[in-house]
Amino acid sequence: MTRPAPTSSLASSPAPSLAPSTEPELPPVTIVMASYNGGAHIAEQLASIAAQDHQGWALWVSDDGSKDDTRALVEDFAARHPDHDIRLLEGPRQGAAANFLSLLCHPDLPPGFVAISDQDDIWYPHKLTAALRALAPHAEDRAVYSAQSRHVDDSGAPVGASRVHRGAPSFGNALVQNRVAGHCAVLTPAALALVRAAGPVSVPFHDWWLYQLVQGAGGRVIVSDKVVLDYRQHAGNVLGGNQNRLAGLTRAAMVLGPTFGRWMAANRAALQDAAPLLGAQARGTLAALESAPRAGPRRVRVQAALGLVRDKASATALLRLAALFGRI
Repeated sequence: MTRPAPTSSLASSPAPSLAPSTEPELPPVTIVMASYNGGAHIAEQLASIAAQDHQGWALWVSDDGSKDDTRALVEDFAARHPDHDIRLLEGPRQGAAANFLSLLCHPDLPPGFVAISDQDDIWYPHKLTAALRALAPHAEDRAVYSAQSRHVDDSGAPVGASRVHRGAPSFGNALVQNRVAGHCAVLTPAALALVRAAGPVSVPFHDWWLYQLVQGAGGRVIVSDKVVLDYRQHAGNVLGGNQNRLAGLTRAAMVLGPTFGRWMAANRAALQDAAPLLGAQARGTLAALESAPRAGPRRVRVQAALGLVRDKASATALLRLAALFGRI
């Protein structure tokens, strides 16, 4: 039996920072959601989608073999919203990144604007409106939008907030740091076409891949400082919103250990495969990294010269140390 959807906490969310759009008319958008055993929270997220002040949305959910009532909740939501195109698809069952990229590259996905959704967040009513307004001047460009979030725990209680990155996006930064929060991301039609041209590549994180691919292809990466959703944090979050000291130490261990190096290698391999889609500068950066020594002072100098920097000096220093010892 399908359990009742939990009461939405939208009423307790911070007041929207933007008024509902009245003009010009906003384009339709397809929301893509990857799901897996999300029954505890997915109904609340679906309710927040239904409450959007921009009602020109469709929803495609790719389920990776949930064993709980996730699928039943999505089917019930679809039955209660017949005016929207809501589809439940079978996921590839290869992890979240593969699930999202399979959705973005699904042959039947309509061209147009696409918004990415986690299964357990809570969108504020103006979330889609804010993204589409920000992308409006770049509607014909390869552009990806991201924004900020309030962090909440499993019960919905606030526990923190996302951090606004310093400086401007760049390909060098994209190689070593992600600025695009997948749960906030919205793609223009041209950016979606770019992702589809690259295909469902094997990368550790779909949102980091979007930042790298769009930036490398000479597109626009727009990161708003507006808070547009509640981002649910779980005990296992490592790269989510955790900003405490333990999380910082965990990240440092990943950079100096083998984990971060494996991620970077997988991303670079995918970028090399997508090289025909990239600009000359990005291709040159990848070639220089490939020909650089695997460790030592010269690799450090090459990375610095190519602009491989994070937005904090301390984090960049850690990268340099990892390069010195051949970790990245």
